[in-house]
Amino acid sequence: MKSEKIKFVLVGGFLGAGKTTLVGELAKRYSAQGKRVGIITNDQTEDLVDTQNLRSQGFEVGEVSGACFCCSFDDLVATAEEFTADQIPDVVLAEPVGSCTDLVATVILPLQQLLGEKFELAPFGVLLKPSHGKRILAVASEGKKSGFSPQAEYIFRKQLEEADYLMIGRLDQLNDDEVAELRERLQAISEDVPVIPVSPKSGEGVEAVMARIDHPSTSSRRLLDIDYDTYADGEAELGWVNLTASITAAEKLIDLDALAQNLVGKCAEVVIETGEGQIAHLKVSALGGDTQSVANVVSNDSGVDVGLAAGREVAGSVQLIVNARVAMDPDNLEIACRDAVAFVCTEHGFEVKSVTAHSLRPGRPTPTHRVMR
Repeated sequence: MKSEKIKFVLVGGFLGAGKTTLVGELAKRYSAQGKRVGIITNDQTEDLVDTQNLRSQGFEVGEVSGACFCCSFDDLVATAEEFTADQIPDVVLAEPVGSCTDLVATVILPLQQLLGEKFELAPFGVLLKPSHGKRILAVASEGKKSGFSPQAEYIFRKQLEEADYLMIGRLDQLNDDEVAELRERLQAISEDVPVIPVSPKSGEGVEAVMARIDHPSTSSRRLLDIDYDTYADGEAELGWVNLTASITAAEKLIDLDALAQNLVGKCAEVVIETGEGQIAHLKVSALGGDTQSVANVVSNDSGVDVGLAAGREVAGSVQLIVNARVAMDPDNLEIACRDAVAFVCTEHGFEVKSVTAHSLRPGRPTPTHRVMR
């Protein structure tokens, strides 16, 4: 029987920051140390690309869907406890919804107070997407527009304010001057908070993140002063679509990587052409048998990024999952995603057997627990 506490690691960050890639890399490294790892993903609705992505890499993954961790606290606890008695993990890595904040008061401290005998709560790290940092953090000082509303920017800044440590993501895409500028902007928000440049894709900086996670003295538990009306307004501006489709190809192989990349690119193109949408994150998964490809677009002016390459073609049927998080009307966003699927499949001669979609605007956050100052 396992007697030591389970290390519980919450990895925060705005939509499109790269949290799933970081969680996957952390999971690989903890597994290489001989530790058993459990992962919990989170979304406002079902059919999450991130869950399929991590499972395809061989990890044990539970999913909390229907609301954020703070509003589904009991489901979060139940999911963590579902790891069976003989499979109890040494480390649980949890990835919250990217539009959520106030996680110290509503998730970390309640877990610590209610289940402190079972879980050891790691310092809370927040991952920054450099393009967001360059745009949003420059607004106040330089009078620039970020493309996001003041309410969405409010959520982004509050996420940074409550972190025990901050991470500058996509280090492999930045030069030294860009890293220095982002570090300066972050330390203007929280001057005493460590900043770690990291590239989850290349692995650079991940060891420094693990050292921070495993150092208990770095936990300061920063409780926010937060306006829940502004927070709710910021979340409600996002259209949220999860779409799944089943497709087949007669007498031909399907290139999963080309399909995922073409589809996410087309989704972005259709959204941008509406003149309405500001992309926070678009993700597409193409799953054939036990092989998966994942591709992303993380802003209106970014290209397609490969999150997971399949590296081969498959025969038969393929399942597509589209997760779209865009500042636009969710019904119009669903139409855009459906149109993109139809266009790409017609272009490549694939038959669409079925399509289901769920679109919404996130409701007002109503935490199960909230620790006050």
